[in-house]
Amino acid sequence: MINIENSAFGVDERGYYGNFGGAWIPEMLYPNVEELRLNYKEIIYKKDFQDEFNQLLEDYVGRPTPLYFAARLSERLQTNVYLKREDLCHTGAHKVNNTIGQILLAKRLGKNKIVAETGAGQHGVATATVCALMGIECIVYMGEVDIERQAPNVARMKMLGAEVVPAKSGSRTLKDATNEAMRHWINNPTDTHYIIGSVVGPHPYPDMVARFQSVISEEIKAQLLQKTGRENPDYVVACVGGGSNAAGTYFHFLDNEDVKIVAAEAAGFGVDTDKSAATTFLGKPGVLHGSKSLMMQTADGQVIEPHSISAGLDYPGIGPMHAHLWESSRAQFYAVTDDEAMRAGMELAKLEGIIPAIESSHALAALDNLKAGKDETVVVSLSGRGDKDLATYMKYL
Repeated sequence: MINIENSAFGVDERGYYGNFGGAWIPEMLYPNVEELRLNYKEIIYKKDFQDEFNQLLEDYVGRPTPLYFAARLSERLQTNVYLKREDLCHTGAHKVNNTIGQILLAKRLGKNKIVAETGAGQHGVATATVCALMGIECIVYMGEVDIERQAPNVARMKMLGAEVVPAKSGSRTLKDATNEAMRHWINNPTDTHYIIGSVVGPHPYPDMVARFQSVISEEIKAQLLQKTGRENPDYVVACVGGGSNAAGTYFHFLDNEDVKIVAAEAAGFGVDTDKSAATTFLGKPGVLHGSKSLMMQTADGQVIEPHSISAGLDYPGIGPMHAHLWESSRAQFYAVTDDEAMRAGMELAKLEGIIPAIESSHALAALDNLKAGKDETVVVSLSGRGDKDLATYMKYL
């Protein structure tokens, strides 16, 4: 984990990315968030932390993950497509990079209980996994709708010893699980650390999670150099809900304008319908879950319920880093419908023998829009594996 400071697209001393970010929190949470803000960088860049973090990434998570040249997909698209295989991480997705880092941080802060939220279940599984590894109590909040459509991950969490608590309010999805997890943290501020799973929430969470996930782009640079003789691709592509896999994929390319940054959002039934989660197309600035960012909301500021066939992208906002990338035009954002994502996921299965998570399928679906040249290189974050989504794939078929 390289310590990068002074990036034009990094966080400032107030916790802002351009016009987005900050810590918009109730007074009861101020001591917890301030404790993190004052200590997180000093702790995570100490040698003993770095040694333990990197050793666990290697021996437990299985890093570095492969950078795979997808020959048949490349032939179909007439460009050079590499897949960063985060689906091969232990637990099945990139989420474990962050939970390893945060559990080590929590231990050093003297916390002996963990609370988390989850949508697709991958972050919940990754949190339950590291809590089992460290022998720490774990409570995971998950929307009732997501509990039903992500049953395999619910079973994994329970098998790992976590208590899975259903969120029964609102749309009963990721937004509502996050609300419940934050309430739990407010009521248990002294002994509990909240492991947020994405680059959302009050500062320093967006920056901290991005740093833990930055191992993805750090590896991409080294692997691409070895395979092609150049460490920078022409495009880096990732799906964005809250945006943790995207933040990690983009991190070491943010200040290199020669690398085009591409984000795929979940359009659901389409941005012209009331069933969508494409925040940059439908949102406007507002405060959600502790930070100012773009969010889907009514004229009077009420959150609009999002829709996506993908549980991990079913969120009415994006992280402040991504909102800044959008506002500054540093990143191109594409809205990918449910149908487009499902077709892209099934195409990868048939062309490359890899079944992606539906979240990742949104990133794959964006490739047709790039019009990348024959001599150009595109790296796609394959952020998770499709085991958890087989029922949804089968239902779609």
